[in-house]
Amino acid sequence: MSRVYNFSAGPAVLPEEVLREAAEEMLDYKGTGMSVMEMSHRSKAYETIIKEAEADLRELMNIPDNYKVLFLQGGASQQFAMIPMNLMKNKVADYIVTGQWAKKAYQEACLYGKANKIASSEDETFSYIPDCSDLPISEDADYVYICENNTIYGTKYKTLPNTKGKTLVSDVSSCFLSEPVDVTKYGVIYGGVQKNIGPAGVVIVIIREDLITEDVLPGTPTMLKYKIHADNDSLYNTPPAYGIYICGKVFKWLKKQGGLEAIKEYNEKKAKVLYDFLDESKLFKGTVRKEDRSLMNVPFVTGDADLDAKFVKEAKAAGFENLKGHRSVGGMRASIYNAMPIEGVEKLVEFMKKFEEENTNV
Repeated sequence: MSRVYNFSAGPAVLPEEVLREAAEEMLDYKGTGMSVMEMSHRSKAYETIIKEAEADLRELMNIPDNYKVLFLQGGASQQFAMIPMNLMKNKVADYIVTGQWAKKAYQEACLYGKANKIASSEDETFSYIPDCSDLPISEDADYVYICENNTIYGTKYKTLPNTKGKTLVSDVSSCFLSEPVDVTKYGVIYGGVQKNIGPAGVVIVIIREDLITEDVLPGTPTMLKYKIHADNDSLYNTPPAYGIYICGKVFKWLKKQGGLEAIKEYNEKKAKVLYDFLDESKLFKGTVRKEDRSLMNVPFVTGDADLDAKFVKEAKAAGFENLKGHRSVGGMRASIYNAMPIEGVEKLVEFMKKFEEENTNV
């Protein structure tokens, strides 16, 4: 069976080359006589896998030595609690709410202290990023929290907020490794890997060392303390070993593509194909303010729910999978992560043109 063009928002498309390599190694990883799935996480072979994965990620993102890289479980959603538990020393934090996931993180933080919603784009269905140049940052805030790329709504911060000296915490789940970042601007960068890096089940946390302390909120479970995982090199308990192995392969694939500068150029080129069509289409329209558009997630609508449903159905029959928008907003969404080839986007646009011709009364 031939592979489809998979526009899923996550779990999402992975580089074919990585999947083929993993398939070749499935029964016998490098002469060990076993699969990575069966391997002890304390073995020499696995130690090499996880150390190489970390080294490659550090190289790709140019991560300074005073930041720890943690491979954890529980997805990005578990970080919604872990962050306040570990960082809310004054029990105050500021949240900028630009979508469903930032909202959930904010609601979770309210369980642990005073979470202030200092800006939001909920008034226009999260279709833009608010101006964050001069926000009412709380004097005693332990951190300022953002979700940098909003998977559901297709928005992306092009400029990081002015946190007025406070620690910036960012959920980058759906733009992870899609472009270069200056890690020093953040206290914590984290993301679930199932969108742009690997299989579901791993969350990567990049955290500045001074934020990793014994001083956590009373009652914080051992497994939710950053210090425990940092002191044990992500091997305090059995990690999501196979998932980390695939992430490591994706890091090597990204290095082979030329690193994050090269992948950003490719992503811009891909997104332009789709956005240019949406901007001139008579039937389809994008739902995001132009200057806040994501390179990774592109939501669009026809303006007619029945026509949207017809489009999704016909697109699926033509080999374009997972184009239905998130259940909370409807419409369509094409997630065009790093591993989506440009041909996939070009073919989608061809299909959209044909659909438009057949479904508009010219």
